Formats: sequence, structure tokens, C-alpha cells
Amino acid sequence: MVVALSELGYNVYDFMDHFWYHGDKWAKILSSSGGNIEDFKEMYHSVDAVTDGPPFLFWEEILQAFPDAKVILTSRDEDSWYKSLCTQFQVLNSNILYQVMQVLSPTGWKYFKHFRLFIMALSGIRMRHPFDFSFSKNEMVWKKAYRQHTRYCKQNCPPDKLLVYDVRQGWAPLCEFLKEEIPDRPFPRENVAGSIVDKLMATHPCAFRVKREMICTTILLSLLVLWILHIFSILNLGP
Repeated sequence: MVVALSELGYNVYDFMDHFWYHGDKWAKILSSSGGNIEDFKEMYHSVDAVTDGPPFLFWEEILQAFPDAKVILTSRDEDSWYKSLCTQFQVLNSNILYQVMQVLSPTGWKYFKHFRLFIMALSGIRMRHPFDFSFSKNEMVWKKAYRQHTRYCKQNCPPDKLLVYDVRQGWAPLCEFLKEEIPDRPFPRENVAGSIVDKLMATHPCAFRVKREMICTTILLSLLVLWILHIFSILNLGP
């Protein structure tokens, strides 16, 4: 959806953007402090569209903040949805840079805490550490969360503001809903088998900062190890 909306000319924030630009606000909203409608107005006043989490958990509050907004509920069979979700988590779990950044980078550690808060709010399952992806194995909990979100959105979103959309339908229903001209190109497909992870690690400004911090951390740790080895060599050479 991010690519499709971007190709239609919208300024879109996706999962990593929510953390990068508004991580502190989301930490407040998802923690015991809580948030309010004004937080969403402040965060997204200059943005055309938001996708993915955590915003989809607060679509009602965002709609209150922006009464002229519309809601696009992407829909698919829950078995294929869960399979896709597991694939996404497997890709994250197997991406070395993604894993290491959460340990060697202050920004990466902050991202882990953001991701953990989101998973907790969505499923009620708490991640113990950055390498803990066991939460994805609870098929019953995840499918229940999917059904509850889909059902609640369909029942409570004003019908004139809601599009229940399957991306396999292509441009036509999306453009009709948004009152946009249908582009003269195929409907884009991205994040097939979790491929978006590698792209984000290579292009997102958050990843650039994380890489710089990892280099600094690695250098400092190397210097620390050399210093410790030097101290031990002096002690061993003593009388």
C-alpha cells in the first residue's frame, strides 16, 4: 500500500517512519502515560497517509484528529495473512544487520523498545530481548487479533469513509475511493516474502544513523578490549 499511495502522489509514513519521526510520541502513547487526539494532530498534520503499526491500532483517534480522512482496510484470508506475517518475522529474525543494530546502536535499542511496545499492544505478548521472536508462533492469538481488528473496523468506521480492499483488485477500487485518476502502469507489489526489510536497511535514514552508531560502538569496544589486554600484559610482566 505504501508504494501504491506514493505513486498516487501521497506523502506516506510506514512502520519505520513512525519510529524515526515520532518514536518518542509513540512510546508515550503505548506506555502507561497514554496519549490524546492532540498527539495525532501534532504528529501527522503534514502527512497524507499512514500505514502499518502502530497507527492502525488507533484509526478511530486518527479519524477524530482528521475528520476528512478516509480508512482503507486491507483484507485477506486470515490463513494467508498469518503465513505472510510469519514470513515477515522470519526475515527480520534472519537479517544479521537488523538483529545486531538493536544491540550495538543506541537508536537500534530504542527501536527494539518501540517494536516491543507495539507487539505488546497488538497481541499482549511481551518480547524478552531483540532476538526473541517466539511471540510469532502463537497462531491462535495472532489470528484472533486479526479478526478482532477487521471486525471492529468494519462495524464502527462510517461506511462512507471505509474501503475494504484486497490489493489483488488493483488500482480501480482504490482510485475510485480516493477520487484519483487510475495510473497507466501496473499496480505495484512490494514486500513480497518480506523483501522490504533489505530495502529499508539500505535506504532509510534511520538505518544510516544505526550503521554509524554501530561503527562507533565497534571501535570503542575494540579499543576497550585492547586496553584490557594491555593492562593484563603489564600485570603479567610485573615482578
